[in-house]
Amino acid sequence: MARFIIMAEEGERILLDKAQQTLGLDLSDAELIFTGVGAINIIRSLQHLDREAELINIGYAGSANFDLGTWVEVTGVRLNHPNVTYPEPELKISNLQSPISNVIQAPCYTNCDFVLASDYKDCVFDMELAFIAALGFNNLHSFKYVSDNLSLHAYHDLTHGVE
Repeated sequence: MARFIIMAEEGERILLDKAQQTLGLDLSDAELIFTGVGAINIIRSLQHLDREAELINIGYAGSANFDLGTWVEVTGVRLNHPNVTYPEPELKISNLQSPISNVIQAPCYTNCDFVLASDYKDCVFDMELAFIAALGFNNLHSFKYVSDNLSLHAYHDLTHGVE
């Protein structure tokens, strides 16, 4: 089965070594794909992949209350739209067969813009995962590294990512 590591930006490459060391993941046989940030980039980059392929999404995420540097294994994802409510499913994410010690399991909320404030706690915020999951991959895992506590400045200091 084909195996892919999915990351938004080249600047996240540093997380590969951290993920392998801290999480004990063996990623040596996986092809690395940088998608770009946001829905359009995700769709364009991943639409051709076999839905049975194993995808491992690794990336930075914000959190209102998790400590910086915390790893989160994502359990499910949905869009974050704080100004309106409408019926929308939470998309489940595959978890590894055996839990990784000292890794928090939590949901992820995907946004179309950087989240600077939220009442949601015990979760992470990103800009890609819901779009990856919505493409219908059957074997999708996601690990997020908390880069900021909803601070664009702190995110930039750490990642030098999205402007």
